[in-house]
Amino acid sequence: MNKKQFLFLVCLFLAGILSCNAQYPIEIKQILKPSTGGLTEKDAVAGIREALVKGTGESVKIVSKVNGYFANPEIKIPFPPEAKEVETKLRAIGLGSQVDDVVASINRAAEDAAKSAEPVFVSAINGMSIGDAVNIVKGNNDAATRYLEKTTSPELKVRFSPVIKASLDRVDATRLWADVIRQYNQIPFVKKQNPDLTAYVTDKAIAGLFVMVAKEEAKIRKDPAARATELLKKVFGN
Repeated sequence: MNKKQFLFLVCLFLAGILSCNAQYPIEIKQILKPSTGGLTEKDAVAGIREALVKGTGESVKIVSKVNGYFANPEIKIPFPPEAKEVETKLRAIGLGSQVDDVVASINRAAEDAAKSAEPVFVSAINGMSIGDAVNIVKGNNDAATRYLEKTTSPELKVRFSPVIKASLDRVDATRLWADVIRQYNQIPFVKKQNPDLTAYVTDKAIAGLFVMVAKEEAKIRKDPAARATELLKKVFGN
C-alpha cells in the first residue's frame, strides 16, 4: 500500500469513527480535502489515535456510571453460571431477594472497576504503529475493538481485579455471596460450591466493556460527520 492509498483509507476511516457527537453530515469530498499544509501519515495516525481515545472514553463513561452494567441487558452480569444450581435452589426456598442483592452488588463492582480502563486504552492507542492503523482502517467494523482487546486485556485484568475485590467488599457483595453460598451448602445432599467471585466479575466486566466499545465503533464508522478540533481541522482541511 502506498502513502496516497493509506491516507485515502485513513480519511474514510476517520469520517466514520469521529462522528460520535457530531451534529451534521459531511460529504466524502469534504473529508478528503487536505489542508494547505497537506495531510501527512503522522497527521493521519494521530487522527485515528484521537478518534479511538474519544470513542473508548465514551464507552468507559457509559459503563462506569451507576447502572452502566446493571441496567443494560447486553452486559448485565448475572449470577455465576457455574453456580446456577445455587440460584435455582435458593429461589425455590424463598431466598430470591438475596440472590438479587448479589447480582446488583457484583454489577456495582464492575461499574466501579470500569473507571480504571481509560488510561489503559490511552496507553495502547498511543503505542499504535502505522501498520496497526492500516489494519484498523482495512479491517472489519470491530477491527479497532479487537486491536484494543488484544493489546489491553491482560493489563485490564491486572487493574480490574483489585478494584473489583475492594468494591465487592465495599458494596457488601462479599458478605452477601458468603451468606448465599453458606445457606446453599446447608441444603441436604447438594454438591458444595464456592466459585471465585472476584475472578468471575473481573472477566465479565472486561467482556462487557468490549461489547460497548464494539457497538460504539460500529455505530461511528457508519455515520460520517465532522469535529472541530485543531488536529481534525488539519486532517480534514475544514
